[in-house]
Amino acid sequence: MRVRSLRARLQPVTQLAVIVCFIPFAHAQVLPVSPEPVVGSPNIASADPPVPRPPTTHCSVPLFRNEEFSDSNIKTFTYKPPAACPGPWAKVVFTADFTVSEGRQYDRNAAFYLGHANIYYGTTAEPSANVSPSWHVERDVTDLSAIFKTAQSGEANIGNFVGVHGGVTYNGIIYANASLDFYKASPSAPAATVPDIVVPLPDSDGGAVPVNTSADQLTQTVQLPRNVERLYLDVIAQSQSRDEFWYFCAPNQLAKKLFTCGNTAFREVEVTLDGQPAGVAPVYPWIFSGGIDPDLWRPIPAVQTLSFKPYRVDLSPFAGLLSDGAEHTVALRVFNANRYFFAAANLLVFTDHNSKANSGGILSNTLSEEPVPAVKENVVTASNEDVKGDVTITAKRTYEITGFLNTSHGRVETSVSGDVSFRNLQRYSINSVTYRQDVTQLTNVSQKTTVRSPFMIQQTERYFEFPLTVSYLQGANADGTLFVTTNVDQAHNARRIEGRNNSTIFAESAENHVISSDTVNLDAAGKFLSNTGRASWQEVKASDSMGGCFDKIIQASAGLVSAAGNGSSCFLL
Repeated sequence: MRVRSLRARLQPVTQLAVIVCFIPFAHAQVLPVSPEPVVGSPNIASADPPVPRPPTTHCSVPLFRNEEFSDSNIKTFTYKPPAACPGPWAKVVFTADFTVSEGRQYDRNAAFYLGHANIYYGTTAEPSANVSPSWHVERDVTDLSAIFKTAQSGEANIGNFVGVHGGVTYNGIIYANASLDFYKASPSAPAATVPDIVVPLPDSDGGAVPVNTSADQLTQTVQLPRNVERLYLDVIAQSQSRDEFWYFCAPNQLAKKLFTCGNTAFREVEVTLDGQPAGVAPVYPWIFSGGIDPDLWRPIPAVQTLSFKPYRVDLSPFAGLLSDGAEHTVALRVFNANRYFFAAANLLVFTDHNSKANSGGILSNTLSEEPVPAVKENVVTASNEDVKGDVTITAKRTYEITGFLNTSHGRVETSVSGDVSFRNLQRYSINSVTYRQDVTQLTNVSQKTTVRSPFMIQQTERYFEFPLTVSYLQGANADGTLFVTTNVDQAHNARRIEGRNNSTIFAESAENHVISSDTVNLDAAGKFLSNTGRASWQEVKASDSMGGCFDKIIQASAGLVSAAGNGSSCFLL
């Protein structure tokens, strides 16, 4: 049996083979989950830090409790501002707790919206025959304060299937609680400076929308006040279907030979205003809890799997254009999308409180409409049909957008410059009994915003690094049994520096790093036999120039947390 048929059999099998029996489930009650990993636990464990909270009075507003997700219907809820904690607030934090009943279930998208604005986006964990995973997520949503000032309707969207499909029973039911915590402002914790307007993309029921190809766009018409001063677009682009493992993809002419997806291994989000290039957002290679091999992510999930971080695109150079009182179109698309990505975004708008109308325009814009990735192929097919070689794709963008704005405090010029580089190297070795694909990928982003006003120069620098390595090997043993060995090393590293008049006033940095490995052993029919070498590790570090420090490490072996504690040191800024 050649590897092409073996791989075709194992790909769906590895999604389900580790769940081989069923235990009747009871109606689960969602309980708060401690963020502290428990040694010896098979449940979801993460070193992700909680959102820092100010030491002030706070009010918690439940959005829904023990909501059951066992079908594709969107659940609705209502929200009212907390009368006991009127704004403005020092901080607003979204929290949610999830449980999936034990049994069999795929990972599912989880997205919550309030007034159509996304307040949470992530995916769910997969259960096993005797483990009902539970987990807790938090997100700082202070920048969305504008939508929390008035009563709103909301949507909780976790499409789930419970029943029999293709002769397989899926019985994992998902339950969730969600709430918003409002922290009062005080002299020691002043009210946060937040956007005056939040415009959801899309501003309609149903939440995130699919973009199937490079030609498809998520668009939203906006008509903003005439005193816009700054604006940002928080973007989430989640890979799905053929694009779920886009970092494994190859050029179309090689995809069939290499038994993988097409359109190359490069994806990028492109933002436009009225059709003019306005910004780019790198696509993070999120790996869901059923991705590649589900046992890789039990109990430690991959980076951000349960709670995605949106990428912020600075659109402030366009504030003058958007202050004319006319309608404008904000759009985003995913370059090289190959069925498909889900896309959602929030447009965050700051206004000039001392002006009724600002004016301005764009001085220069060097951002090209599309990237120009380079592909280098070195794949050789031998006479016996064995395939060996490598494929490299690289892409680089360097751009600057400068706009001016006449405000209540004088003429302001804003320049946003960016440098984005991407490299994906794939090595293949394919023969009659094994399939090997090794991926080494790195995305680097540096972005600098410079704001020049009559009396001050303000600078914000942001740096991101998204390294990913995956080693995937599957094949057949001499006795006819099968195996799949996977090793994943993934990180999300970010740094931000705030400056004023060429002096640094604040800096912060964060690293989230996960390493996981597993070998799944199966019989000749693809039925699960055992795991070997199953281990995972996560370290999360965060520091800032005010003395903030967080460093936590957890380890797991054979599906159980084996160690949890503080790291040896925090890095200093």
